[in-house]
Amino acid sequence: MPWNKDGGGKGPWGQGPWGQGPGGPQGGGRGPTPPDLDELIRRGQDSLKNILPGGAGGRSTWVIFILAVLALIAFNSIYQVQADERGVVLRLGSYARTVNPGLHFAIWPVETLETVRVEAENQTAIGATANEGLMLAGDQNLVDIRFTVLWKIKNPEEYLFNVSDQEKLVRVVAESAMREIVGRTPAEEVRTTGRLAAQDQVMNIAQTTLDSYSAGVLITGLKLEKADPPQEVLDAFEEVQRAEQDQARSINEADQYANQRRRLVEGEAAKVVEDAKGYKARVVLEAQGEAQRFLSVYDQYKNAKDVTRQRIFLETLEDILAQSNKIIIEGGEGQGVVPYLPLPEIQKREGNSTVPAQGANQ
Repeated sequence: MPWNKDGGGKGPWGQGPWGQGPGGPQGGGRGPTPPDLDELIRRGQDSLKNILPGGAGGRSTWVIFILAVLALIAFNSIYQVQADERGVVLRLGSYARTVNPGLHFAIWPVETLETVRVEAENQTAIGATANEGLMLAGDQNLVDIRFTVLWKIKNPEEYLFNVSDQEKLVRVVAESAMREIVGRTPAEEVRTTGRLAAQDQVMNIAQTTLDSYSAGVLITGLKLEKADPPQEVLDAFEEVQRAEQDQARSINEADQYANQRRRLVEGEAAKVVEDAKGYKARVVLEAQGEAQRFLSVYDQYKNAKDVTRQRIFLETLEDILAQSNKIIIEGGEGQGVVPYLPLPEIQKREGNSTVPAQGANQ
């Protein structure tokens, strides 16, 4: 459609901004009428044709098409990678490069961008469904295992290209590692003291296996949530556990009583030993004192033998007579009559009385 060149100074659409003058049609007092949409589109096409060189309709159509294609390519070639993501640029389906968070340009459709969340921690639960976690322990007992694997993406390229179903691979590898560890460990140890060791061993085996597959996955944690006997034998197992607890309690009480008796006996033995040591020290000191006294007497005896001998004789008589019963008879010279003294009766009276023995005169 040819461009209307008769518009003069009335604007690019020929007249006013809506196809009419500012004051409306001549002779009309009403305001401007609403524009005709078809007329606007037609006039826009005419204006574009007039701007393009040559003014040829076919050539302008191709230019419009090329501009639209370029706009579409530019729109689809701008990508936004979030802070917790990494972008993998594919060129004709093959790996080209890995990009960090931010705005990036990849020429569409030759290049496309795949984003993976490398900071997100994924969880894979194993053993939650019925009979899924039944495993045979090293002592031929069944154990119902339930655990959760925590993992992240450590290599976006390997994660996208080497494994088709990454979560399924993590599940299969972790379950296989857990069955291996449980299969060579007694059931009681898995349930009690060996839980932490089993978790660490399963993590190491699973990570080694995933690295051998170049899966681009990092195991960040593993939590063994349940390691119980199967539901069918759980009641009997709990009964056995209660019996073992009673046995352990009885053993602890016996050990406590034995320790009390042992401490009591050890205390008595220590008292006897201390008494013996005290007696020994006393006897030694007494012997040393007696020896020292004897030496001192001997030294005096060497200086004055007669006097010392007389003094020792008198002290000895004093000690002996002080411990014996004595009857002292006072009287004059005998008259040829032998006096009769009831010595046994006198001794008996002396034993029953606190009064000193009285002398008898004859």
